[in-house]
Amino acid sequence: MQPNELKQVLSHGLLSFPITDFDAQGEFDPKGYAARLEWLAPFGATALFAAGGTGEYFSLHGEEYGQIIKTAVDTCAGVVPILAGCGGPTRTAIAHAQEAERQGAKGLLLLPHYLTEASQDGLIAHVEAVCRSVKIGVVVYNRANCRLTPDSLAKLADRCPNLIGFKDGNGDIELMVSIWRKLGDRFSYLGGLPTAEVYAGAYKALGTPVYSSAVFNFVPQLAMDFYHATANDDFATTNRLIDEFFLPYLELRNRKAGYAVSIVKAGARLVGHGAGPVRPPLTDLTAEEDAMLLDLLKKNGVL
Repeated sequence: MQPNELKQVLSHGLLSFPITDFDAQGEFDPKGYAARLEWLAPFGATALFAAGGTGEYFSLHGEEYGQIIKTAVDTCAGVVPILAGCGGPTRTAIAHAQEAERQGAKGLLLLPHYLTEASQDGLIAHVEAVCRSVKIGVVVYNRANCRLTPDSLAKLADRCPNLIGFKDGNGDIELMVSIWRKLGDRFSYLGGLPTAEVYAGAYKALGTPVYSSAVFNFVPQLAMDFYHATANDDFATTNRLIDEFFLPYLELRNRKAGYAVSIVKAGARLVGHGAGPVRPPLTDLTAEEDAMLLDLLKKNGVL
């Protein structure tokens, strides 16, 4: 898939980031992961991102990264395109980007670099190096210590034809408007705040109707219903789901740092599609919190 073709794919529909299956010892479970993707793929997501943030990219090591991407690509071939997460130090990001391309990923999500703050010139050099290392399309994730300005993105757009997407994880409306006004349709724009449904209406008004859903991992039909309601300005449905599901869900998710991933794995387990524990430094929900999430799922007719 050429970068501009990928850009078109990412310009509509709902996206999601499958959790990564680990066994009881915390090792990658390819059979479980393949079964998960086979379950999720038919629900209608436009693209799936393997080894993304919700897929615990930050905890992956060694050969398992390539195994995860290969499993996703092979399982979803002809059904839904797979993009791969990559990030961390520049050389690590390049190595993973090239491995993802080798395994057949249609594109990349470039996650923030590791730990240290960096100047705009440094961020430009980092993103440019990753883009130049591959031929497939790249989406840059503006989040945490990677906060590119409109001017920096304009420079990257000129230098990197395969940089085709911008995902926002900051929630800075002023910055988002400035980027949109400066870059226009040069990029596809993705909403990427945790539990993006809560912000979906606002981002649609900004010209960013596409977003990634974490809850698609365990309530895929509810996630699709919410997306279609948002797309059709069905405020009765979106308001009901925000009140009855998403706000109580956020209250539970916000109990501990890192629960944005942990609660998704808990939800998958509760609906019969468990993916094993999260890896440190994340922690799983407590038994009490599991019970609270189970009650929320029952109240919303999921179970």
